[in-house]
Amino acid sequence: MYRQRFGLTGHPLPRNAQGKTFFDKGPGYVRLKRRFQELIDEPGIGILTGDAGIGTTSAMRNLCGQLPKPDYLVLYLCDTTVSPLDLYRSLALEVGIRPAHRRAQLWTDIKRTMCHMVDERGVHPIVIIDRAHLLSDQFLADLSGLTSFAFDTRQILTLWLVGQPELVRRLGMQQHASLKMLVAAEVHLDPFDRDAFAQFIDHGLRAAGATQNLLSDPARELLFRASRGVPRVAAKLLRQALVRAHERDQNFIDDHTLEAVLDETAPQKGAA
Repeated sequence: MYRQRFGLTGHPLPRNAQGKTFFDKGPGYVRLKRRFQELIDEPGIGILTGDAGIGTTSAMRNLCGQLPKPDYLVLYLCDTTVSPLDLYRSLALEVGIRPAHRRAQLWTDIKRTMCHMVDERGVHPIVIIDRAHLLSDQFLADLSGLTSFAFDTRQILTLWLVGQPELVRRLGMQQHASLKMLVAAEVHLDPFDRDAFAQFIDHGLRAAGATQNLLSDPARELLFRASRGVPRVAAKLLRQALVRAHERDQNFIDDHTLEAVLDETAPQKGAA
């Protein structure tokens, strides 16, 4: 296996990166961490967007993983193609109550349960709706009603909507103005620039157990240009390059090895 050749204890840049395997020095993540803490201190609605492969889900997973579990309950929902009522029922199940059939009763039950969690148990709920750019307009319009109930006089629910940039465009539409006004934090993650990308790759290899540089400078530059600074694309290409280097009996990745990987993964001309 390639990991044995390169002295790696795990795959570099895994999709489930968290803790020491997660790169937390990117400028976008630093901004997100600051805004995430603000909504911990004063609950409200946050928006996190980024193109596919940027790592929005990983970023939220890493932040939530650092929260003290007795004090916070993270409720993660990602089935955004269902109706608002179905999603609220999923939320009710997550907080341990039997879902009601009527929406008004369901909201009342969720509200009462969450207030009890905060006041009696000292547990603060954080709801994350992933793939939120796929939420229907009906749901987005309905969501402002759910979140603006503010538990009568206070807001104790932190809600993060996570998705692709289309989410922000849709929230800018007049029909969603009431929800947009409730947004307290908005963060967009961009692809890494060249310097941050180099740190990202170095961190990923070190976290996987590498004790020496495994990429030549030309290969590193080629990886940056081919991936356009998108973490998931870079991770996939890097792993394939490590496998190819192992097959070639090389102890490092040079630009020729990476070019072979790119040739193999490039769309075929004339393909349907």
